Amino acid sequence: MGKERGLVQVYTGKGKGKTTAAVGLAVRALGWGRRVYVCQFLKPAGIKSGEMCLIEKFPQRLRWERIENGWPLTKGGPSKEVREKMRAAIAEIWPRIVKALSEREYDLVILDEINYCLSERLIDWPTVKQLLEKKHPEVELVLTGRGASRELIKAADLVSEVLDIKHPYRTGTIARKGIEY
Repeated sequence: MGKERGLVQVYTGKGKGKTTAAVGLAVRALGWGRRVYVCQFLKPAGIKSGEMCLIEKFPQRLRWERIENGWPLTKGGPSKEVREKMRAAIAEIWPRIVKALSEREYDLVILDEINYCLSERLIDWPTVKQLLEKKHPEVELVLTGRGASRELIKAADLVSEVLDIKHPYRTGTIARKGIEY
């Protein structure tokens, strides 16, 4: 890989497809022999998804972590205890994320659902801003999730908003293996 400037990309909005877009970028990077690090916030570690199956295919170039935190995937929101547990889990993994970005261990770093973590105050903007400042200039960084802040949007090089125009969940279609997970 030549010396290219790594950009900061943000995928946000209420529509379905933010993680899918980021995973598509990871597949493209892996196809070209690049190293990829994915950290998924708010997605239960115990639930196997199709994208998690990629780990078995690219063990030398793909690191995929999920934070085990008990975050509910249903409406109603998390308890105060779960929110505190998530804050602690983010604080614990944060040094690995900083190292992955600043020391160029990977060519592409994806922080899935970090935007939502910011909007829910599970992590603060100064911490994320500092991460952006420490990013190695050749590393591509992707931040996904609903509710990207104005500060993050301003700091990013690319911002895509995914709109929710129509969704099959509203008519009773449940999440399907190989499509939604």
